Amino acid sequence: MRSFRTCAQARHASRGSKELRQPVRRARYGARAMASSQRNESAVGVAYATAAYLAWGVFPVYFHALAGVPAPQILAHRILWSLVFLVLLITALRRWPEILRELRSAGTVRGLAASAVFISANWLVYIWAVNSGHVLEASLGYFINPLVTVVLGVAFLRDHLTRRQVVAVSLAAAGVVALVVWAHRVPWIAFTLALTFGLYGLIRKRVRVGAIGGLLCEVSVLAPAAAAYLAWSSRAGANAFGTGARVTVLLTASGVVTAVPLIWFALGVQRLRLSTVGLLQYLNPTTQFLIAVFAFGEPFSRAHALAFGCIWLSLALYTTEAVAVSRRLTAEAARTG
Repeated sequence: MRSFRTCAQARHASRGSKELRQPVRRARYGARAMASSQRNESAVGVAYATAAYLAWGVFPVYFHALAGVPAPQILAHRILWSLVFLVLLITALRRWPEILRELRSAGTVRGLAASAVFISANWLVYIWAVNSGHVLEASLGYFINPLVTVVLGVAFLRDHLTRRQVVAVSLAAAGVVALVVWAHRVPWIAFTLALTFGLYGLIRKRVRVGAIGGLLCEVSVLAPAAAAYLAWSSRAGANAFGTGARVTVLLTASGVVTAVPLIWFALGVQRLRLSTVGLLQYLNPTTQFLIAVFAFGEPFSRAHALAFGCIWLSLALYTTEAVAVSRRLTAEAARTG
């Protein structure tokens, strides 16, 4: 009897132990499933962001194919065809109620009108740079853009620089000064591209609106001026649209070329940590740099080597600092959570 009771107690204890282990197993399985899902999301995010930055990186090839068209005219077509594409896209996705809610605030529209001025200036200078054989200097502008953004953050958002960031910005400044002294000219294209895009990013950081809605508002603000310029060009007999199949197709495609990488970028950023995005962003100027030197044959002098060397070193310092800060914040959030 005692033996039977002992066996029953043992079986009951065994069942209890299994019941206790089951929630633990389920929790472990859930954690593994969540980790796997996060890895998949990150992989998708990397794919989207990489596609966006590589698309922007090969822009010189696209605009170089339109070298016979004046830069202001390419810009005007880019604005109007972007508007057409976005209207069709939003209609197909049935997102008009959401987009209109985002743009309901007068302050939002004013902010996007200001950002439209800076992004249009950025586009115009970039197109002119490509079609005038200055892709190398354009790539320099996008290399120094992260550091210009840091300086703008200090000036307008009261951000504080770490010692490494101060050294990184100083190195980049030294590289640009060396280029000015050695080449006897100011790299105004690089400065303009970096500054206009930095100011554009600063405004968009303050305006709470999605990528599609924001771009729609920006090109809508610019569309009247673009349409007026093309009408004037047509009356003057200088409009390249319709003069040849290749040029007409390329100008029409400018809307898709403009909007799709931006959508990819937005989808990628949603799934990635800021430090990962910070690393991937150098794909754009690196691709432009390689195209300028090896495809277009632009001269790469000792002055360029010194300037780019200083800037690449500064970016290495800046990026390692950004990754370290991101990991520290993630670890602190995990401890507090």
